[in-house]
Amino acid sequence: MFVCVACGTELTAPVSRVALPVHAHYGAWEELHPPLMEAATYAVDPRPTGPPWKLWAEVGEDKAAQQGVYAPVYSVSFGARDRIVIAPGDSRSMALIPERCEGYCRGLDGRGGPNLACEGCGRAVATRMDDCGLWQAVWLEPDAVTRRASGRPAGPAPGWADLERAEHRVPPVEPDGSWSRRWEAAVGVALAHLVAATEGRPVALPPGPVADLLGHAVDHYLPAGPGARSVGLAGPGVRTPRPRPDVLLVPRHPLTGAPWRPRGDEDSVVPLDSGVWAYLAHPGETSPMPATGVLPEGVLRDDYPLPPRPWRPLTPHRCAFADTLAGLPAARGLRLRGYRDASRRS
Repeated sequence: MFVCVACGTELTAPVSRVALPVHAHYGAWEELHPPLMEAATYAVDPRPTGPPWKLWAEVGEDKAAQQGVYAPVYSVSFGARDRIVIAPGDSRSMALIPERCEGYCRGLDGRGGPNLACEGCGRAVATRMDDCGLWQAVWLEPDAVTRRASGRPAGPAPGWADLERAEHRVPPVEPDGSWSRRWEAAVGVALAHLVAATEGRPVALPPGPVADLLGHAVDHYLPAGPGARSVGLAGPGVRTPRPRPDVLLVPRHPLTGAPWRPRGDEDSVVPLDSGVWAYLAHPGETSPMPATGVLPEGVLRDDYPLPPRPWRPLTPHRCAFADTLAGLPAARGLRLRGYRDASRRS
């Protein structure tokens, strides 16, 4: 658990570390979102986040690179690194600071800095964020808290084997028929890595779910033409295509966030949200045999009305793409500078 560094008050329930979700900072405008984190988990963001912000023009390229930003953006964060995020329901003994409860319309957005104080000593220790367009979360300030053993036995740490469980897969479509916001952000992040890995050149996706779900996004952000780089899906439980494609779409580890790699392979890989990758690699299927009794789980109905479906192709989250690309050192390369200039003109 995490406790106040000043007075030792317990500020969280017992939590176990997992990888930072790739959609942590990317939601949908004018929508209320569920909690970012699963109950009893926490993650750490190694990048600077939150206020204070400084304009790119006053920061300059070199200082921006020190903050992990390698391409021009509107503003650069000079906030704390290694902030800890938990689900709001796992917070304990914290009270809102009334004068820091700014928000756009429906909740708190944290623009004024930490808005939660320790009830034991009154020190500002965390920021609650739950405004429209934001995933509900409590972000603990790294210099205001410290870890303490909870005394409860920890469950097994998540690993590659978890990706083959059906419950780990994240469907691309929400029950209301809209595209999953997590998918939109994850595709934007992955697409930025793909652009960097191919230096903005054309790519050829493998047929099947990858091409069906990601084809529109790739066609929009990457050019068509000869000399396309081949892309394949690989990961735990999935045989790496032979010959090896130029770029592999691989999952992030659910605990560390590190991309999976074939043993001894140092060629290009593009990391995907593990739940999104799991759906692409193991989408499941319905039985071709007639069924009697109640419908088995996973069997699609063919009666009317049909389940709602999105009215448009899957489109990446624009900020997720732009921010991720700007945060990759490859963005400083001459070829990707040309790619960015061409994208602005198109």
